[in-house]
Amino acid sequence: MTTKQLIRLGLCLSLSLALHLVEQMLPLPALPFPGVKLGFANLINLAALFWFPFGQSVLLILLRCLLASFFGGGFSAFLFSSSGALLSFGVMWWLANRFAPSFSLPAISVAGAVAHNVAQMMLSMLLMQTFGLLIYLPVLILMGGISGLAIGFTALFLLRSLQKSGRMPNYKEQLLPLLR
Repeated sequence: MTTKQLIRLGLCLSLSLALHLVEQMLPLPALPFPGVKLGFANLINLAALFWFPFGQSVLLILLRCLLASFFGGGFSAFLFSSSGALLSFGVMWWLANRFAPSFSLPAISVAGAVAHNVAQMMLSMLLMQTFGLLIYLPVLILMGGISGLAIGFTALFLLRSLQKSGRMPNYKEQLLPLLR
């Protein structure tokens, strides 16, 4: 990894942690469902699809989950956030790299949000040893889909703006159809 890549990775890590902390500070009275979050840090995961190789993106995600768990939540927060984030990113990476012209960036973001919720639900069921939690999955999928759509359109706007300005760092050419 070059110094430039390391600096870019560090900046993305800092930004994703800042977005995570901002999200933690927001009071969400309109969301009466426990565990529902907006997923601001996923904005950086979507950008990582374009900017970093798979391994560096996974490192970015794991470091964010680890550091965010130090800010609040502890080991269980790390387990839940990392399981959701890793499956989410894996799904988004697979869709973006295998089906780039067929899916839009917001659709890929929605798929990632749903995968995130499914991973966390599976981990919850494993730890609590009950299938009864599945009753809550439709609510999580609906809310994840809505937030995934919002984050996907935000990422699309951000990445299009960076591309037009000429400040898009080392993007992957094969993913450019996602920005149209």
